[in-house]
Amino acid sequence: MMKFLKDLKNFLVHTANDERIPSRDKKILMALIALMISPFDIIPDWIPFFGILDDVIILSIILDYFFDVLDDNILLSHFPWDMKAFVRLRACARCMKLFVPQYLKKKLWKYVGSPY
Repeated sequence: MMKFLKDLKNFLVHTANDERIPSRDKKILMALIALMISPFDIIPDWIPFFGILDDVIILSIILDYFFDVLDDNILLSHFPWDMKAFVRLRACARCMKLFVPQYLKKKLWKYVGSPY
């Protein structure tokens, strides 16, 4: 478990230092990640269903950015696990994409991938 957390931390740090990603996107991602791990929630967790829903939506936005907005080349250059884990996580992110409104995605992110 400690190795996983160390790998995850390294992945986030290396991705945050990548110059191909706009600084505005990095700031939003770091704020969302901080909100995810923070003990304070938008909707308290003790409220059934809705308490966990805000965390699911935030996680969906983060995964959607990594696996739908960013180019795979950028993500794979920092991804610490094997390709099988990448494919599984991308499939999970595509399912969770249903929680991310399209207008929110257009408003949040400034990253534009390569036209090639």
